[in-house]
Amino acid sequence: QVQLVESGGGRVQAGGSLSLSCAASGSRFSITLMAWYRQAPGKQRELVASITRGGRTNYADSVEGRSTISRDNAKNTVYLQMNSLKPEDTAVYYCSATSVGAGTVWGQGTQVTVSS
Repeated sequence: QVQLVESGGGRVQAGGSLSLSCAASGSRFSITLMAWYRQAPGKQRELVASITRGGRTNYADSVEGRSTISRDNAKNTVYLQMNSLKPEDTAVYYCSATSVGAGTVWGQGTQVTVSS
């Protein structure tokens, strides 16, 4: 059973930076896609950024240019560096990992709060 453990959330002032990390353990299969999603109060969960095993990335328009997703395949860990944070970035951030044999699993979420 794949388990994801997220860390790095917290409170930051607008314009500041935060780095999130998510480590996957227990995977019997190669994790093909890792991603970060977020869900703000009263809103649907949305994709923030994703990265394939080969390093191909995809970003939501709202974070493009302000965020960088990266991964360490040897450690099954994905990172999200967020800069120039805005109050509208406030949300619970979830990590996900997709593998052919186990489907998609989710982390427990980490709160990011950006104050103005």
